[in-house]
Amino acid sequence: MIRHLFKLVWNRKRTSALLILEIFFSFLVVFVVATLGMYCWDNYKRPLGFSIKNVWQLRIETKKSDDQHTPEESATFARLLKEVKSFDAIESAAGAMGAPYEFGQYQSGMTIHHHDVTMEFNEVTPELKDVLGLRLVAGRWFQEGDEKLSWLPVVIDRDLARDAFGGQEAIGQRLDEPAPDGMKPKPGMRVIGVVDDFRRAGELSGPGNYRFDLKRLGNPDDRPGRIILVKVRSGTPASFEETLMARAQGVAPEWSFEVKPLTQLRESAFRLRLTPLIVGGIVAFFLLLMVGLGLIGVLWQNLLQRTREIGLRRATGASRAEVHRQVVMEQILLTTLGVFLGTVLVAQIPILDLIGFVSGRVFAGGLLVAMVSIYLLSILCALYPSAMAARVQPADALRYE
Repeated sequence: MIRHLFKLVWNRKRTSALLILEIFFSFLVVFVVATLGMYCWDNYKRPLGFSIKNVWQLRIETKKSDDQHTPEESATFARLLKEVKSFDAIESAAGAMGAPYEFGQYQSGMTIHHHDVTMEFNEVTPELKDVLGLRLVAGRWFQEGDEKLSWLPVVIDRDLARDAFGGQEAIGQRLDEPAPDGMKPKPGMRVIGVVDDFRRAGELSGPGNYRFDLKRLGNPDDRPGRIILVKVRSGTPASFEETLMARAQGVAPEWSFEVKPLTQLRESAFRLRLTPLIVGGIVAFFLLLMVGLGLIGVLWQNLLQRTREIGLRRATGASRAEVHRQVVMEQILLTTLGVFLGTVLVAQIPILDLIGFVSGRVFAGGLLVAMVSIYLLSILCALYPSAMAARVQPADALRYE
């Protein structure tokens, strides 16, 4: 039976080749959209590593780059943080260079045990642990007196601990970062604690290496923070934003400020990350719709040209069910050839490690979804033309011109 089907496909190789190519490209589009969708869903189910409940962001704009700060500005930031903490409506407040869900990031790379490691980092004050509800899994968090150490204490997340040190104990390990050209080298860094995997960019982002550096308030060598994260008490009205802004402006009138709840930043991050996926899904849907209509049209035209062949087959004793099954099996064979070519192509992705951030489970899931979708589409498109072919009578072969 299979051999006979291959022969029929080969006899109409021009039409078959066009159908296979159409299925091949449709498979690729569905695979990309399905894999991205499963990647986002897989990330969404992972622990986030922090909590944003009742957390607001006070963003500071000094109109200067980070490298142009003055000792006076560092002192101003320390006073500002102290003023913010004085509000009864605020449970805790922490200074930082960046905040969760922001699209900008600070990144560094270093060689650890002859292994190149890239990581995000953030300069934070000790209160950040309480503001974001970070959970320690080893060692300790920053504490009073750490700013006086001759070396720089850092806290890393578990992803960075695994990547940098493998199965070794991370606490006490050194991290040394090369200083940029023309800048004073930093004191040696040493790991004092490890927290849960920290995904700063949010629920839809993948895992990544993260490092927290201690921001030494009032130290003239340390740049002032760009962010103050505050955890307000439950029930604090939105009007408190204006009060917070007014107090901040009074401390630093030359700076500008903006207050946003982290829930608002989360919504913006979701929209930005999901928009390409939604657009891709819509494009894939209409592409499959067009492919489906095209398959029906091509199959219908093809069967009209084969009326004599089908009529003769009916005359030799083939039942309607056999004719129906033959047409469907021919379409399944063409689909298998198109899917096979697509699978061979996408299989190069994990082999060549082209997108290492996608896990094997997500890749396999996207591949399975694409296969099932294309097979269902092809079978559904073949049902009506095959049903019409099964109605051909033996006498139709004699009347066909």
